[in-house]
Amino acid sequence: MQLNFRQYSAKGQPLLILHGLFGSLTNWGSISKQLAESYAVYGVDLRNHGESPHADGLNYQVMAEDVRQLMGQLGIVDSYLIGHSMGGKVAMQLALSHPDLVRKLIVVDIAPVTYPSTADGHLHVLTGMESLDLNSLNNRAEAEQHLSGFISDKATRKFVMTNLVRSEAGKYSWRLNLPAIRQHYDRLREKPDGSSVFVKPVLFVKGALSNYIQPRNEEEILELFPNATVKIILQAGHWLHAEKPKAFQKIALDFLSRTEE
Repeated sequence: MQLNFRQYSAKGQPLLILHGLFGSLTNWGSISKQLAESYAVYGVDLRNHGESPHADGLNYQVMAEDVRQLMGQLGIVDSYLIGHSMGGKVAMQLALSHPDLVRKLIVVDIAPVTYPSTADGHLHVLTGMESLDLNSLNNRAEAEQHLSGFISDKATRKFVMTNLVRSEAGKYSWRLNLPAIRQHYDRLREKPDGSSVFVKPVLFVKGALSNYIQPRNEEEILELFPNATVKIILQAGHWLHAEKPKAFQKIALDFLSRTEE
């Protein structure tokens, strides 16, 4: 699969950034531009998201393979990697399956565990998007009003709305592959395949107000990533890179630039 990507700079070591569920590379645009001052940053749209192609298969093995193929196409021998939420699990899977391709890994607010379906509101988001009558939709305000019945948080609604696009003919559509996400949602809750161990440096960054990384996850993290550390960003939730961009940027740069003994 030919994933859509954007290269923000060509100087320094390669750095790939992978977004989360319902996201796209544009969600990381500001951070990507900042990090591009020090690294050759590539923002990537994962399959069934953003401008990348749609496909029936959707699990962490195939998504990691997509990224591996993209690196091959770009001639990237190895890279730093940042992954948020679903993208964090894709990044972890790539590191576990192909450790030679990953120099260092930053996992943003997700743990290598299987989450229960009740752990988040993703299914409510899906239902809201699926139930929107796109054929009779007149404007974006109508769409947001409809979604407010399923997504109470305004920031989350605005985030989801970035996926609503309008054609030249005036018709609205979701650029996400909603049927595939619905069909394979249980696969997206799963932990990465941990048949191997990634021994290079890994940084887990947690939002203090988020519940995605719990103290009880420490054992599972260290089992797969024995050289892992955790940083917490105060007064930040799951979208910590958007809520506290300067804090995240500093933590990321400090970790990536650190010379390992």
